[in-house]
Order: sequence, then structure tokens, then C-alpha cells
Amino acid sequence: MQELFVDTPEGLKALCEQLRGQAALAVDTEFLREKTYYAQLCLIQIAGEDVIACVDPLALSDLGPLLEILYDPAVTKVMHSARQDLEIFFDLRGALPRPLFDTQIAATLLGYGDQLGYAALVKDLEGVELDKAHTRTDWSRRPLDEEQVFYAMDDVRYLLSIHRKQRQRLESMGRLAWLDKDFDELTNPLLYAPPEDMLWKRVRGTQKLSSRHLAVLRALAAWREQQARRSNRPRRWILKDEVMVDLARRGPATHEELEKIRGLEAKTLQRHGEALLSVIGQAKQVPESQWPSRPEGRRLEPIQEGLVDLLMAMVRTRGVENEVSPQLLASRSDLEALVAGSRDCPVLHGWRSEVVGAELLAVLNGEVALRVAKGKIVLSAEC
Repeated sequence: MQELFVDTPEGLKALCEQLRGQAALAVDTEFLREKTYYAQLCLIQIAGEDVIACVDPLALSDLGPLLEILYDPAVTKVMHSARQDLEIFFDLRGALPRPLFDTQIAATLLGYGDQLGYAALVKDLEGVELDKAHTRTDWSRRPLDEEQVFYAMDDVRYLLSIHRKQRQRLESMGRLAWLDKDFDELTNPLLYAPPEDMLWKRVRGTQKLSSRHLAVLRALAAWREQQARRSNRPRRWILKDEVMVDLARRGPATHEELEKIRGLEAKTLQRHGEALLSVIGQAKQVPESQWPSRPEGRRLEPIQEGLVDLLMAMVRTRGVENEVSPQLLASRSDLEALVAGSRDCPVLHGWRSEVVGAELLAVLNGEVALRVAKGKIVLSAEC
């Protein structure tokens, strides 16, 4: 396989000519974002059937030719744990490259555990032990040496082979179509750019806030997002989650009250004090009918908690029997919602329903009974 380091417009054009027309391409990125809101893209690794390349975005002012190929709907983009890589492409173009095949998600349907690492998958399917020496490399520094480039290429070197093997096995098991909904969710733009009035839901530590407080938090979260984007700084550098929650709870109306908020730094007070008071004051004026609300917390009775444990045992059993990660079938919170009466649960839809969801519902409805036979959970008709 030809190996290339591409850092000139001419080299990029030549690479794109080699990649054009291929049915699938392996893609990965290296980036930094510890000190910025937007990730700093440092390297794009891409592989076709006969070429593998590291493209240097720090040396290229125009990635357009490569992006045209990556956004071609006729080309399947093969990635492993694609969430953060997709966020970078969304920031670059305001859209997501589709169709996608995520080998980490596919692995969960083949009996592997959740969050399987790329190196572990390569070792299992390709019999290759990957070098981990450059895990902590600062990919923004130049020049990159040959060893670093080779290491980066390894991240896509085996992806197309893994993709083929996973597809063949999933197809033989009748599960290839199971991935469609998961991949659709992963390439949903709302995952990467949620509406500003929904950002408060991503703030940690809000469980004890009332709806009145959540109205203030909603305004603060939107303001923080705007400031982080404008300054290209991490959200936590603008306001930490715990500080926003305290601001929402206490609703300060003066500078003196602001100064009493624990964790609110002096430089933040000086720079943003007036703006914070304005945001909080306006949020307090929002009528009650427009306050945000969270789903009612599920306070299950002890007997219901026992039912959840029972259903979880069923999920684990069916997961093992079907070589599917149980967590992919249903989380404990999914089962708690099911026991509490919700029927809008992922486990009751699509392939998950076929594997275990319909059985869970039948047990809850008293239509079948559980028993243990030869150490396994089995269902039998209720008499």
C-alpha cells in the first residue's frame, strides 16, 4: 500500500484523484481542544484500497477537494468511535459526512463489550499489536517524524479490512440493517448543534433545581455558549457548571450578591458581572408557562426495583445468547422507565424489540412467566 504525507495543494489534488470512486474510505483525525471551544484539527488520516495518507490541515489552507470526497454520499466513511471526529467535520462544513460505518458500534452487535477500543479490535480481528508509544503526542507540533506519521496511519490502516469482516458476519447473522438507526442517530446534526434553549440539559448537577431555577439556568447556558463560541474558549473557562447551577438557584440581583457565589472568579465578575446580572434578571421575568420542565423523576417502589432487576437479568441473558452487548439492548434507566409505565423506550422498537423488548413487555403484562431451566432464564405461557 502506498503511504503518503500530504502537505501541499498539489499533493492533496493527487491524493484525491487516487481516492475518487472508491466505495469506502477509512477516516480518522487527530486534534486538540483542551484550550479552545472549537477543536484544532491537526491531522486527517485516510485510507483507500491501495493508498494510505496523513493530510496536514495546518499546512493546507483549502481542504475542499478532500471534503468533497468525504461528503460524497456514494462513499461509505468507515470510522472507529466516530463521535468526536464527526464533530470536527460538522464544525468545518456545518454538515455531517454520510453514510457512516462505525466499527465500534458494529462490534457491540458481534458480542464485544461496550466502548471497545480500536487497538483491541485490531488485535482480535487482524492479529496485530498496535504501538501505543505516541498516545500522548502533541499533534499540533511540526515537523512530525516518521515514527509519528506511521503511528497515525495505523489508526486507519486496518479499518477497511475490519469493516469487510464485520459486514460479512453481520450480514450472515441478518443484523446488518440493525445498524442503520444507530448510525442515523450518530449523524443527526442536533447531536452536534442542539438548540440553545436545550443546552441546560447538558449541565451537570441540576437535579434539585426547580422549574423557576431552570429558567435561569437555561438563559445562563445559552449565554455561556455564545461567549465560548465568540472567544473560542472552553465552556468551563467562561462559567463552570457548578457555578451556573448556584447562580440559577440563588438568582443574584446585585454585584454584592454575585460576589457571594462560590467559585465565581474575580476576573469573571469584572468582565461579565453586568451581563450575568442582566441575563439572570431577564430570565426571572419569564412567565411560569414558559419555564422549562424535566421529566418527572422515577421513584420506584422496592417491588418495582425488584422487577427492574428481573428484567435486567433477562436483558443480560438475551444479550449473551444473541452475542449482543446487553448495554446496547437496554440500560437500567430504560428498564426503570419501562417498569414505571413508559412505552416510548428504545428497547420496544426495531431489532431490540425482536431480541428482548417484546418479551420484557410480555412479562410485565403477565402474559408469560419466568423460570430457570439448566441455569438459564426461559419463558413459559402463564396459566
